[in-house]
Amino acid sequence: MRLPQEIIAAKRDGERISANDIRQMIAGLTDGAVSEGQAAAFAMAIFFRDMDAEERVALTLAMRDSGTVLDWRDLPGPALDKHSTGGVGDTVSLPLAAAVAACGGYVPMISGRGLGHTGGTLDKLDAVPGYVTQPGIDLFRHVVREVGCAIIGQTADLAPADKRLYAIRDVTGTVESIPLITASILSKKLAAGLSGLAMDVKFGSGAFMRDFDKAQALAQSLSDVGNGAGLPTRALLTDMSEPLASAAGNALEVAYALDHLTGRRREPRFHEVTVALSAEMLLLGRLAATREEAIAKIEEAFASRPSSSISAESA
Repeated sequence: MRLPQEIIAAKRDGERISANDIRQMIAGLTDGAVSEGQAAAFAMAIFFRDMDAEERVALTLAMRDSGTVLDWRDLPGPALDKHSTGGVGDTVSLPLAAAVAACGGYVPMISGRGLGHTGGTLDKLDAVPGYVTQPGIDLFRHVVREVGCAIIGQTADLAPADKRLYAIRDVTGTVESIPLITASILSKKLAAGLSGLAMDVKFGSGAFMRDFDKAQALAQSLSDVGNGAGLPTRALLTDMSEPLASAAGNALEVAYALDHLTGRRREPRFHEVTVALSAEMLLLGRLAATREEAIAKIEEAFASRPSSSISAESA
Protein backbone atom coordinates (compact mmCIF):
# COMPACT_ATOMS: atom_id res chain seq x y z
CA MET A 1 0.00 0.00 0.00
CA ARG A 2 1.41 3.35 -1.06
CA LEU A 3 1.29 6.58 0.91
CA PRO A 4 -1.08 9.28 -0.38
CA GLN A 5 1.83 11.47 -1.45
CA GLU A 6 3.27 8.58 -3.47
CA ILE A 7 -0.03 8.11 -5.31
CA ILE A 8 -0.24 11.85 -5.97
CA ALA A 9 3.32 11.93 -7.31
CA ALA A 10 2.63 8.96 -9.58
CA LYS A 11 -0.36 10.66 -11.17
CA ARG A 12 1.53 13.98 -11.32
CA ASP A 13 4.23 12.23 -13.33
CA GLY A 14 1.71 10.78 -15.77
CA GLU A 15 1.52 7.24 -14.43
CA ARG A 16 -1.61 5.14 -14.53
CA ILE A 17 -2.69 4.54 -10.93
CA SER A 18 -4.32 1.29 -9.84
CA ALA A 19 -7.85 0.72 -8.57
CA ASN A 20 -6.34 -0.04 -5.14
CA ASP A 21 -4.53 3.31 -5.14
CA ILE A 22 -7.74 5.10 -6.06
CA ARG A 23 -9.79 3.27 -3.41
CA GLN A 24 -7.16 4.21 -0.83
CA MET A 25 -7.28 7.90 -1.74
CA ILE A 26 -11.09 7.98 -1.67
CA ALA A 27 -11.24 6.10 1.64
CA GLY A 28 -8.82 8.67 3.03
CA LEU A 29 -11.01 11.49 1.76
CA THR A 30 -13.98 9.95 3.56
CA ASP A 31 -12.34 9.22 6.92
CA GLY A 32 -10.03 12.26 7.00
CA ALA A 33 -6.76 10.37 6.57
CA VAL A 34 -6.11 12.39 3.38
CA SER A 35 -5.54 16.08 4.14
CA GLU A 36 -7.12 19.03 2.30
CA GLY A 37 -3.75 19.76 0.70
CA GLN A 38 -3.33 16.19 -0.48
CA ALA A 39 -6.86 16.08 -1.89
CA ALA A 40 -6.23 19.36 -3.76
CA ALA A 41 -2.95 18.04 -5.16
CA PHE A 42 -4.65 14.80 -6.23
CA ALA A 43 -7.38 16.74 -8.04
CA MET A 44 -4.82 18.98 -9.74
CA ALA A 45 -2.75 15.99 -10.86
CA ILE A 46 -5.86 14.44 -12.44
CA PHE A 47 -6.77 17.79 -14.03
CA PHE A 48 -3.42 18.01 -15.84
CA ARG A 49 -2.64 14.31 -16.42
CA ASP A 50 -6.18 12.98 -17.10
CA MET A 51 -7.32 9.43 -16.42
CA ASP A 52 -7.94 6.52 -18.76
CA ALA A 53 -11.27 4.69 -18.88
CA GLU A 54 -10.32 2.09 -16.25
CA GLU A 55 -9.10 4.76 -13.83
CA ARG A 56 -12.32 6.74 -14.31
CA VAL A 57 -14.45 3.66 -13.58
CA ALA A 58 -12.36 2.86 -10.49
CA LEU A 59 -12.67 6.45 -9.21
CA THR A 60 -16.44 6.44 -9.77
CA LEU A 61 -16.96 3.11 -8.01
CA ALA A 62 -14.73 4.10 -5.07
CA MET A 63 -16.73 7.31 -4.61
CA ARG A 64 -20.00 5.38 -4.86
CA ASP A 65 -18.84 2.93 -2.20
CA SER A 66 -17.83 5.72 0.21
CA GLY A 67 -21.42 5.72 1.52
CA THR A 68 -24.81 4.03 1.29
CA VAL A 69 -25.92 2.39 -1.96
CA LEU A 70 -29.70 2.22 -2.41
CA ASP A 71 -31.44 -0.92 -3.66
CA TRP A 72 -34.68 -0.62 -5.64
CA ARG A 73 -35.04 -4.26 -6.66
CA ASP A 74 -38.28 -4.51 -4.68
CA LEU A 75 -40.00 -2.08 -7.05
CA PRO A 76 -42.39 -3.55 -9.66
CA GLY A 77 -40.64 -1.56 -12.41
CA PRO A 78 -37.17 -0.24 -13.33
CA ALA A 79 -35.54 2.58 -11.36
CA LEU A 80 -34.54 5.18 -13.94
CA ASP A 81 -33.08 8.66 -13.86
CA LYS A 82 -31.87 11.52 -16.01
CA HIS A 83 -29.14 14.07 -15.36
CA SER A 84 -28.48 17.36 -17.12
CA THR A 85 -25.27 19.38 -17.03
CA GLY A 86 -27.52 22.44 -16.79
CA GLY A 87 -28.58 25.44 -18.80
CA VAL A 88 -30.86 28.47 -18.76
CA GLY A 89 -34.53 27.49 -18.57
CA ASP A 90 -33.71 23.80 -18.14
CA THR A 91 -36.56 22.56 -15.96
CA VAL A 92 -36.98 19.31 -17.90
CA SER A 93 -36.64 17.08 -14.81
CA LEU A 94 -40.03 18.09 -13.42
CA PRO A 95 -42.31 17.07 -16.32
CA LEU A 96 -39.97 14.24 -17.36
CA ALA A 97 -40.16 12.42 -14.01
CA ALA A 98 -43.95 12.44 -14.08
CA ALA A 99 -44.14 11.28 -17.70
CA VAL A 100 -41.75 8.36 -17.18
CA ALA A 101 -43.64 7.33 -14.02
CA ALA A 102 -46.88 7.35 -16.04
CA CYS A 103 -45.26 4.85 -18.43
CA GLY A 104 -44.34 2.35 -15.71
CA GLY A 105 -40.90 3.59 -14.71
CA TYR A 106 -39.83 4.68 -11.23
CA VAL A 107 -37.74 7.83 -10.95
CA PRO A 108 -35.77 8.22 -7.68
CA MET A 109 -34.06 11.43 -8.78
CA ILE A 110 -31.20 12.75 -6.65
CA SER A 111 -30.54 16.23 -7.98
CA GLY A 112 -28.15 19.07 -7.36
CA ARG A 113 -28.07 22.81 -7.07
CA GLY A 114 -27.00 25.39 -9.61
CA LEU A 115 -23.60 25.35 -11.23
CA GLY A 116 -22.34 28.71 -12.42
CA HIS A 117 -25.17 30.91 -13.71
CA THR A 118 -27.80 28.16 -14.00
CA GLY A 119 -30.28 27.17 -11.30
CA GLY A 120 -30.35 23.51 -10.35
CA THR A 121 -33.47 21.39 -9.88
CA LEU A 122 -33.22 21.71 -6.10
CA ASP A 123 -33.07 25.50 -6.38
CA LYS A 124 -36.31 25.38 -8.37
CA LEU A 125 -38.03 23.11 -5.84
CA ASP A 126 -36.99 25.42 -2.99
CA ALA A 127 -39.38 27.92 -4.56
CA VAL A 128 -42.27 25.61 -3.58
CA PRO A 129 -43.39 26.47 -0.02
CA GLY A 130 -43.06 23.48 2.29
CA TYR A 131 -41.18 21.23 -0.15
CA VAL A 132 -38.52 19.22 1.71
CA THR A 133 -35.51 18.68 -0.55
CA GLN A 134 -33.60 16.44 1.87
CA PRO A 135 -36.05 13.98 3.47
CA GLY A 136 -34.98 10.76 5.12
CA ILE A 137 -34.33 7.73 2.92
CA ASP A 138 -37.43 5.95 4.25
CA LEU A 139 -39.72 8.79 3.15
CA PHE A 140 -37.91 8.99 -0.19
CA ARG A 141 -38.49 5.27 -0.80
CA HIS A 142 -42.13 5.54 0.25
CA VAL A 143 -42.89 8.39 -2.15
CA VAL A 144 -41.11 6.72 -5.07
CA ARG A 145 -43.06 3.50 -4.52
CA GLU A 146 -46.42 5.21 -4.06
CA VAL A 147 -46.18 8.02 -6.61
CA GLY A 148 -43.62 6.71 -9.09
CA CYS A 149 -41.15 9.57 -8.76
CA ALA A 150 -39.48 11.80 -6.20
CA ILE A 151 -36.81 14.49 -6.50
CA ILE A 152 -34.49 15.14 -3.55
CA GLY A 153 -31.01 16.45 -2.82
CA GLN A 154 -27.94 14.40 -2.05
CA THR A 155 -28.09 13.13 1.53
CA ALA A 156 -25.06 12.96 3.82
CA ASP A 157 -24.70 9.19 3.46
CA LEU A 158 -24.80 9.04 -0.36
CA ALA A 159 -21.31 9.32 -1.92
CA PRO A 160 -19.88 11.49 0.91
CA ALA A 161 -16.43 11.44 -0.72
CA ASP A 162 -17.91 13.37 -3.64
CA LYS A 163 -19.11 16.16 -1.36
CA ARG A 164 -15.65 16.66 0.09
CA LEU A 165 -13.82 16.39 -3.22
CA TYR A 166 -16.23 18.72 -4.99
CA ALA A 167 -15.78 21.41 -2.32
CA ILE A 168 -12.01 21.16 -2.86
CA ARG A 169 -12.33 21.25 -6.65
CA ASP A 170 -14.51 24.35 -6.39
CA VAL A 171 -11.70 26.38 -4.78
CA THR A 172 -8.75 24.91 -6.67
CA GLY A 173 -9.76 25.52 -10.30
CA THR A 174 -10.29 21.84 -11.10
CA VAL A 175 -14.08 21.79 -11.59
CA GLU A 176 -13.80 21.40 -15.38
CA SER A 177 -11.78 18.16 -15.31
CA ILE A 178 -13.74 15.60 -17.34
CA PRO A 179 -12.65 12.58 -15.22
CA LEU A 180 -13.63 14.43 -12.03
CA ILE A 181 -16.97 15.64 -13.46
CA THR A 182 -17.71 12.10 -14.64
CA ALA A 183 -16.95 10.52 -11.27
CA SER A 184 -18.87 13.21 -9.38
CA ILE A 185 -22.06 12.77 -11.42
CA LEU A 186 -21.99 9.02 -11.77
CA SER A 187 -20.96 8.15 -8.21
CA LYS A 188 -24.21 9.69 -6.95
CA LYS A 189 -26.26 8.01 -9.68
CA LEU A 190 -24.69 4.63 -8.95
CA ALA A 191 -25.31 5.15 -5.23
CA ALA A 192 -28.97 5.73 -6.10
CA GLY A 193 -29.22 2.10 -7.27
CA LEU A 194 -30.53 2.82 -10.75
CA SER A 195 -31.37 0.43 -13.59
CA GLY A 196 -30.69 3.03 -16.28
CA LEU A 197 -29.52 6.63 -16.71
CA ALA A 198 -30.09 9.15 -19.52
CA MET A 199 -27.59 12.02 -19.66
CA ASP A 200 -28.31 15.42 -21.17
CA VAL A 201 -24.98 17.13 -21.90
CA LYS A 202 -25.42 20.77 -22.86
CA PHE A 203 -23.16 22.87 -25.07
CA GLY A 204 -23.36 26.46 -26.31
CA SER A 205 -23.25 29.93 -24.79
CA GLY A 206 -25.77 29.19 -22.02
CA ALA A 207 -24.21 25.91 -20.94
CA PHE A 208 -21.69 25.07 -18.22
CA MET A 209 -19.46 23.47 -20.87
CA ARG A 210 -19.79 25.79 -23.87
CA ASP A 211 -17.40 24.15 -26.33
CA PHE A 212 -19.02 21.40 -28.44
CA ASP A 213 -15.90 19.20 -28.60
CA LYS A 214 -15.47 19.30 -24.81
CA ALA A 215 -19.16 18.58 -24.30
CA GLN A 216 -18.90 15.65 -26.70
CA ALA A 217 -15.88 14.33 -24.79
CA LEU A 218 -17.82 14.60 -21.53
CA ALA A 219 -20.84 12.82 -23.03
CA GLN A 220 -18.61 9.99 -24.24
CA SER A 221 -16.89 9.74 -20.86
CA LEU A 222 -20.21 9.59 -19.00
CA SER A 223 -21.56 6.92 -21.31
CA ASP A 224 -18.37 4.81 -21.23
CA VAL A 225 -17.85 5.03 -17.48
CA GLY A 226 -21.52 4.52 -16.62
CA ASN A 227 -21.70 1.38 -18.72
CA GLY A 228 -18.28 0.27 -17.50
CA ALA A 229 -19.46 0.58 -13.91
CA GLY A 230 -22.54 -1.55 -14.60
CA LEU A 231 -25.12 1.21 -15.07
CA PRO A 232 -26.72 1.25 -18.55
CA THR A 233 -26.16 4.87 -19.65
CA ARG A 234 -26.98 6.89 -22.76
CA ALA A 235 -25.92 10.48 -23.38
CA LEU A 236 -27.56 13.08 -25.61
CA LEU A 237 -25.98 16.38 -26.68
CA THR A 238 -28.38 19.33 -26.70
CA ASP A 239 -27.80 22.92 -27.77
CA MET A 240 -27.98 25.62 -25.10
CA SER A 241 -27.12 28.56 -27.35
CA GLU A 242 -30.48 30.00 -26.32
CA PRO A 243 -32.69 29.37 -23.26
CA LEU A 244 -34.50 26.04 -23.36
CA ALA A 245 -37.71 27.61 -22.03
CA SER A 246 -39.28 31.06 -22.21
CA ALA A 247 -39.15 31.26 -18.41
CA ALA A 248 -36.01 31.84 -16.34
CA GLY A 249 -35.96 31.95 -12.56
CA ASN A 250 -36.69 29.23 -10.05
CA ALA A 251 -40.35 29.94 -9.22
CA LEU A 252 -41.16 30.88 -12.83
CA GLU A 253 -39.63 27.63 -14.08
CA VAL A 254 -41.70 25.54 -11.65
CA ALA A 255 -44.84 27.26 -12.93
CA TYR A 256 -43.64 26.67 -16.50
CA ALA A 257 -43.17 22.94 -15.78
CA LEU A 258 -46.68 22.70 -14.35
CA ASP A 259 -48.07 24.43 -17.44
CA HIS A 260 -46.23 21.88 -19.57
CA LEU A 261 -47.69 18.98 -17.61
CA THR A 262 -51.24 20.31 -17.78
CA GLY A 263 -51.00 21.28 -21.43
CA ARG A 264 -51.66 24.94 -20.73
CA ARG A 265 -48.40 25.81 -22.50
CA ARG A 266 -46.10 23.47 -24.44
CA GLU A 267 -43.27 25.07 -26.35
CA PRO A 268 -41.92 22.84 -29.16
CA ARG A 269 -38.21 22.99 -28.32
CA PHE A 270 -38.65 22.27 -24.61
CA HIS A 271 -41.11 19.50 -25.39
CA GLU A 272 -38.77 17.90 -27.94
CA VAL A 273 -35.90 17.68 -25.44
CA THR A 274 -38.18 16.37 -22.70
CA VAL A 275 -39.66 13.67 -24.93
CA ALA A 276 -36.25 12.63 -26.30
CA LEU A 277 -34.76 12.14 -22.84
CA SER A 278 -37.88 10.43 -21.49
CA ALA A 279 -37.83 8.04 -24.46
CA GLU A 280 -34.20 7.12 -23.74
CA MET A 281 -35.21 6.26 -20.19
CA LEU A 282 -38.00 3.97 -21.38
CA LEU A 283 -35.56 2.20 -23.68
CA LEU A 284 -33.02 1.78 -20.88
CA GLY A 285 -35.74 0.36 -18.62
CA ARG A 286 -37.03 -1.97 -21.37
CA LEU A 287 -40.41 -0.31 -21.17
CA ALA A 288 -40.35 0.12 -24.96
CA ALA A 289 -38.74 -1.97 -27.68
CA THR A 290 -37.96 0.83 -30.15
CA ARG A 291 -37.37 4.58 -29.99
CA GLU A 292 -40.56 5.15 -31.96
CA GLU A 293 -42.58 3.15 -29.44
CA ALA A 294 -40.91 4.98 -26.55
CA ILE A 295 -41.69 8.39 -28.04
CA ALA A 296 -45.31 7.36 -28.69
CA LYS A 297 -45.72 6.24 -25.06
CA ILE A 298 -44.33 9.50 -23.69
CA GLU A 299 -46.48 11.58 -26.03
CA GLU A 300 -49.53 9.58 -24.94
CA ALA A 301 -48.64 10.17 -21.29
CA PHE A 302 -48.54 13.92 -21.86
CA ALA A 303 -51.76 13.90 -23.87
CA SER A 304 -53.76 11.42 -21.78
CA ARG A 305 -54.74 13.60 -18.85
CA PRO A 306 -55.30 17.36 -18.66
CA SER A 307 -54.63 17.25 -14.89
CA SER A 308 -56.96 20.14 -14.16
CA SER A 309 -56.55 19.48 -10.44
CA ILE A 310 -52.83 20.19 -10.70
CA SER A 311 -53.56 23.34 -12.66
CA ALA A 312 -56.00 24.55 -10.02
CA GLU A 313 -53.61 23.83 -7.16
CA SER A 314 -50.77 25.68 -8.85
CA ALA A 315 -52.84 28.75 -9.62
